[in-house]
Amino acid sequence: MLREIRLTVNGKARTFEADETTTLLDALRNHLGLMGARYGCGAEQCGACSVLIDGEDKPSCAIEAGALEGRAIVTIEGLGTPDHPHPLQTAFLEKQAGQCGYCLAGILVGAKALIDANPDPSRAEIAEALSWHLCRCGAHNRIMAAVALAAERMRAEVGR
Repeated sequence: MLREIRLTVNGKARTFEADETTTLLDALRNHLGLMGARYGCGAEQCGACSVLIDGEDKPSCAIEAGALEGRAIVTIEGLGTPDHPHPLQTAFLEKQAGQCGYCLAGILVGAKALIDANPDPSRAEIAEALSWHLCRCGAHNRIMAAVALAAERMRAEVGR
């Protein structure tokens, strides 16, 4: 059954009509035109569809969009812009932390959730936070280095 769904995505109120069981991933891609989160496994196991929900790294493939009214959703499109990239995006480019790029949107928002919660993560903490994010290209070492670099730069920006 179709109904009006109201979400706050990347700081903006968005309204669309969809089936009440529409997943957040489907809503983002097919109703709101935000293509960053990607379908990977559909079983909350790979992280390709990851977004931030109230600051937490969550898979969007199995969460019903209608259940998220009143909550803050951030996608990769909300992290930075081409003119003002987020420090994570800059660090990932500098460290060449992606190959095919399919997983990167999820990994970047997952890394943002980590750094927001822990501005000085250890290598083990980075590995733990991103452990459910799969990169089939095997760029894990560069990804870890990029997250550490971004955390260092973000601490320096705020004088931590």
